[in-house]
Amino acid sequence: MAGRLLANLIVMGGSVVGRAMLQAYRQAIVNANKTGVAQEAIHGIQRASKAMTEQEARQILGISEQSTWEEIIQKYDRMFEKNAKNGSFYLQAKVHRAKECLEAVYKSPM
Repeated sequence: MAGRLLANLIVMGGSVVGRAMLQAYRQAIVNANKTGVAQEAIHGIQRASKAMTEQEARQILGISEQSTWEEIIQKYDRMFEKNAKNGSFYLQAKVHRAKECLEAVYKSPM
């Protein structure tokens, strides 16, 4: 009898706490929307995911503005293979993104 009573008390207490947490979460979302914190957080995420600049791409590949597309491809191939064998996936991805950025610059009609 005492065990059943204790179990009912725990279940009821858990449901009360759960409802209170859900209500607090909903209120926090409403408050964030009112103060603009939610939009600021979204804006910060969008700003962090901006595309790579041409200058950053050139720095990653170690090339100058006078480099030809063939030189860029040679540098890219060499750096990509080095990172594929014993480098990191992060660096390999940065090298790939740098080539994509410069490809848009070199392949666009001028």
